[in-house]
Amino acid sequence: MKLYVGNMAFSVTDSQLRTAFEAYGTVEDVAVISDRDTGRPKGFAFVTMPNAQEANAAIQGLNEKDLDGRNLRVNEAKPKAEMGSGGRY
Repeated sequence: MKLYVGNMAFSVTDSQLRTAFEAYGTVEDVAVISDRDTGRPKGFAFVTMPNAQEANAAIQGLNEKDLDGRNLRVNEAKPKAEMGSGGRY
């Protein structure tokens, strides 16, 4: 299950996030998202946990919990919306 982690302090690293989520189960992947132009963190990340039960436990345990001075927002990641053709004619 892929989880969205928002409201992160810009100082949070992949390894800090991995450690926090591993308290609830197996973590397959952690991706702290950075701006492609500046390289600075954008304040959110995605964490993939293969076991849905463990992922749900992580949501319950970490949502609204403080990490580096900010209360995380943790929920199941929503699929990326498809882009419409909508350009100008």
